Amino acid sequence: MFVLRHAKSAWPEGVADQDRPLGPRGLRDAPAAGSFLAENGLLPDLTLCSPARRARQTWELTATELDRPVPTRHDPRLYGADAPELLDVLHDVPDEVAALLLVGHNPGLEELILLLAAKAVGDALDRVRTKFPTSAIAVLTWSGTWTDLRPGEALLTDFAIPRGARDSS
Repeated sequence: MFVLRHAKSAWPEGVADQDRPLGPRGLRDAPAAGSFLAENGLLPDLTLCSPARRARQTWELTATELDRPVPTRHDPRLYGADAPELLDVLHDVPDEVAALLLVGHNPGLEELILLLAAKAVGDALDRVRTKFPTSAIAVLTWSGTWTDLRPGEALLTDFAIPRGARDSS
């Protein structure tokens, strides 16, 4: 499973939270997240994405860097969800989905990673505990089905914070 926090959003005045778009940094970083996934062979079979505009935009820009289209569902349960609610969403993932990408929001995503991961490769768990910033990607593995996934059963194998290049003009 790959967990992607939406890229950096803008805060336009008078715009509802669900309708906030990506800001300039988010527009740069979201494709970098896709490049990270592609370069590391982390291609999802399914993406579950929050319906919030900034999450949808993050996924759309991330997906442009992948070498194939990925089936996507915009699940309203992901917006504002805490870790137990996100785990409920994961329990509904069909067993034929081997690699899932979850695109959503903090603090729920960070809480989910810390709930699921009992161990990590290197210092990845400490880094997530310190901060799970915008555009961050966590990679978790475990054995078993989605419906059987329980707290403390996953291994956090990677944690990255892809950043796009700033325009030098």
